[in-house]
Amino acid sequence: MSTVRNGPLVGLIVQFVLLAGLAGTVGVGVAGWLAGLAYAGVVCGLLRRGLRAAGADRLGPADRVTLARALLVGGVLALVVGGGPAPVAVLVPLTAVALALDAVDGRVARRTGTVSALGARFDMEVDSFLLLVLSVHLAPSVGGWVLVIGGMRYAFVAAAWPLPWMRGTLPPRYWRKVVAAAQGVVLTAAASGLLPPVATAVLVAGALALLVESFGRDVAWLWRHRPAAPATRPVPAATVGSASGLPAPGARAALPDATALPVLSLRTGDGAVPAWASGTGPADLPARLGGPPVAVRIVAHQPV
Repeated sequence: MSTVRNGPLVGLIVQFVLLAGLAGTVGVGVAGWLAGLAYAGVVCGLLRRGLRAAGADRLGPADRVTLARALLVGGVLALVVGGGPAPVAVLVPLTAVALALDAVDGRVARRTGTVSALGARFDMEVDSFLLLVLSVHLAPSVGGWVLVIGGMRYAFVAAAWPLPWMRGTLPPRYWRKVVAAAQGVVLTAAASGLLPPVATAVLVAGALALLVESFGRDVAWLWRHRPAAPATRPVPAATVGSASGLPAPGARAALPDATALPVLSLRTGDGAVPAWASGTGPADLPARLGGPPVAVRIVAHQPV
């Protein structure tokens, strides 16, 4: 069995072990088990598919770090949806380690020369899902508006479906990374419960404002650099006629040059009767001869 298959499979096994450890210590409940296992199955399945599509035969060093982060996020998810109050003493350390490793996988990828589009996408999706889980955890205490932080990334992706110009490639921007990291730090601090409720709300609102500004700047950039619509020009009537094989509306059909027509000689001395002698005009002659309806030039010969 190749490494590309073993890597995600090992991740699934590690996720199960982590969930079992959480269940044996603080408890995660049936809902936590189901959510954690379903999340791990989706993540490892998509990772395996992505590796095959990229033609990679194994997980890179940075991919392993990102996978470890993803498994920690699975533990946070199990705690949040476990059916009871999430134990802060466990949830916050798991989140903090996942955020700390976010600064490690990129550095490992650059030092080992294993930077890839798959690794960058994997890292971004893990970050986005962690913010969503933390937003869901804080919504009962801070307010439903905090879900905007967790849903912003997914709303951006959904908007790109009906708006093709939003599917463009954004240029790298360091401020975008700073804002994304700030969201995780602020939500983790809010989840710790160490701040007064008013200070927590103000801090989270400030993080949301930064996120809206960052996404708004990206949307504005994509709008300014959207592909220009192709200009439509009126098609001349002559062009329409030549393209369809028919004369253009209002145009007179051109008659063929008589000298360029094929010559059909009829001889009457051998008993043949000219076509028009039987009441059929020259225009009907090709049909009588069994040929296609083409124009001909008829030259009648006298008997010799």
